[in-house]
Amino acid sequence: MLVGTIVNTITVITGSLLGMLLGEKVLPERLRDTVMKGLGLCTLYIGLTGLSGSSNALIPIISMVVGAILGELLDLDGRLNRFAQKLENRFQKEGDGRPSLAEGFVTSSLVFCVGSMTVMGALQDGLTGNHDLLFTKSILDLVSSTIFASSLGIGVLLAAVTVFIVQGGIATVAHFLAPFLVDVSTSEPSAALTEMLIVGSILIVALGLNLLGITKLKVMNYVLALFVPILLCTFM
Repeated sequence: MLVGTIVNTITVITGSLLGMLLGEKVLPERLRDTVMKGLGLCTLYIGLTGLSGSSNALIPIISMVVGAILGELLDLDGRLNRFAQKLENRFQKEGDGRPSLAEGFVTSSLVFCVGSMTVMGALQDGLTGNHDLLFTKSILDLVSSTIFASSLGIGVLLAAVTVFIVQGGIATVAHFLAPFLVDVSTSEPSAALTEMLIVGSILIVALGLNLLGITKLKVMNYVLALFVPILLCTFM
């Protein structure tokens, strides 16, 4: 059930170590900036391509609103940043000139863990034992983590823990949510799963805009919106 998650975690660790080894000398800032902008454009494209297919436009709209309210009330973005800041204070000396551990941890955790590939791949792992989608994601994360770690440092490596917990958690929970996520008679994704992937695509668009430097959205505060469609599709 967790094979795909384990492989993905290993690729993030490998890419992070490679990026930290190569560093800024081998990967100059101009090259890293250009590649990151390219990844931002690809992220935006992936998000946009997943926005169609909703049976009721109100479901993703309500999901985003409810998710935003819950995220703000729980201060998910703030909690994640404060946790990362504690790690930074523990492992980095003030004023040492190294990249922010907090920035690397938060940015890479969101890029690696928020989106339709994460959700759908982990769900496939948990529901069917199919690891193909997470294997594909692993290749993308290998490249991303190398680029991230060359400029953002050890925070990207620590994000491998987030990848394992988030994807492994979704795969495990999927066993218990199977009746809501898959049509038993056809083995096709249910309406709830379809809407979850659309909400995930909206969050991918937000990540793409952030990577391009166009916005500074607190994407973490919207993460709970991914699970609201399960309730909405049950009662709507």
